[in-house]
Amino acid sequence: MITLASDFGTPYPAAMKGVLLQRTDARLVDVAHDFPRQDVRATAFWLREVLPYFPPAVHLVVVDPGVGTDRAALVVRAGEHALVGPDNGVLIPVARELADADRFDVFRVNYENADSATFHGRDVFAPAAARVHEAGVDALDGLEGVVPTEEFEDLRFPDPTVRDRSATGELLVVDDFGNAITNVPGEFLDGVDEIEVNGLSVPVEPSYAHVGPGERLVTVGSHGNVELAVNRGRGDEAFGVAASEASGGSSDKSDGVASEGPSDESTGIEVGDEIRLDTRPKR
Repeated sequence: MITLASDFGTPYPAAMKGVLLQRTDARLVDVAHDFPRQDVRATAFWLREVLPYFPPAVHLVVVDPGVGTDRAALVVRAGEHALVGPDNGVLIPVARELADADRFDVFRVNYENADSATFHGRDVFAPAAARVHEAGVDALDGLEGVVPTEEFEDLRFPDPTVRDRSATGELLVVDDFGNAITNVPGEFLDGVDEIEVNGLSVPVEPSYAHVGPGERLVTVGSHGNVELAVNRGRGDEAFGVAASEASGGSSDKSDGVASEGPSDESTGIEVGDEIRLDTRPKR
């Protein structure tokens, strides 16, 4: 199996698939091709959340703002999986997840004279992914044109600071529903029924429908982190996260329910900003 993930939209992924199909009979599975354009961190976050649910596979990832420069092309062996893509950090968080911490191996792909300086997904990464699939993950150490390296762009998500009833963290991404996802672990909300988000008081609930339509809440998402949300609305808008700054906040769908607007009470948070959470014990 080879999975494909990119920020290409259409029709560019079809060209990558054509290259793969000329070189391998592997089953091709699209993860997503609408990751936020050139947003390495948001893509890395979602890959870390999604790819561990796949059986062993080669994962072709192309979110590549540095295409055509001297940035390297990598293959990362992580457990029974291999990740193929640019050396910009996008592969590393999911590699840690797949390989159990830092027990993964990184290889540099040697390539010269790609047909295009602007489409390495087709001309560099897709051929490399096909070669890795056909050779097998265990054969990477001796695969021609693939060289072990200890030099690569690392990407780590910041750790929050948690003290007693307060946490200082960071807004990581916003999903297409408008849920604003922080790096604060969900356990922080244990035994709490109300929380202050940068001074704004919000109820803590197990899921969205525990408050009325359009009302704010704080909950623990499926990713295990604290997220700021609105029932049938957009948490990024209600908590004052500007849509243009929100990684992944591209959907306009809101089910026709107006969420509590940011004009009167807003935290003014943007992706990458610091966020403070203060809890109140359950009564």
